[in-house]
Amino acid sequence: MKHIKALFSINYLPSVQYLSHWVNSERPIIEQHDNYIKQTYRNRCDILAANGVIPLTIPVAKGRRPKVSMRDIEISYDTRWQSLHWRSIVSAYNSSPFFEYYMDAFQPFYEKKYRFLFDYNVELMMAVLDALELETKLVFSEDFVVDPIGQMADLRQVIHPKKDYNELDPDFSPKEYRQVFQDRFEFTPNLSVIDLIFNKGPEAIDWLEDGLNGVVGC
Repeated sequence: MKHIKALFSINYLPSVQYLSHWVNSERPIIEQHDNYIKQTYRNRCDILAANGVIPLTIPVAKGRRPKVSMRDIEISYDTRWQSLHWRSIVSAYNSSPFFEYYMDAFQPFYEKKYRFLFDYNVELMMAVLDALELETKLVFSEDFVVDPIGQMADLRQVIHPKKDYNELDPDFSPKEYRQVFQDRFEFTPNLSVIDLIFNKGPEAIDWLEDGLNGVVGC
């Protein structure tokens, strides 16, 4: 189902579900006035490694305030998470067909330090869109959208690592594609979009466009 408008939170290396809705929306909008929520894709993505799915989580600076605007959340560098994340990505995808082609677009994000998680995710999202050869000019909400009206799909709470997309998002229908460790595991759907990009390259956009109850071959 194609959306006229769709409202998204800003996520870390968004999932295939996220990008499937994004490319099928005529006007995707990023919520920039929401509060940070723990245990969401705001600071986490999932990749497929040799031992199965592993979450990559960006640590955030802890504060005393119970509610903090997403724009004010600072990244913590108490641990060397950037080095860990990049090593994990390289280990998982260095044998994928398109890793060498796209790696230079993503590696700088694991070397440069950003103060705010929102800014980091926004620039990384632009790199993802560029890799998919999509428009990289992002549109942000002017105010916090309490109750979307009209033909706007609210995906802020639908796309969530702790929620079953089969129940909350019946329009999303991920299609299988060849993954690096397919000799060890059955197809693993809805990982970070980098899994799709590194495995399918320029064809990744086809899987995303047909990700909402569409059909595409393997």
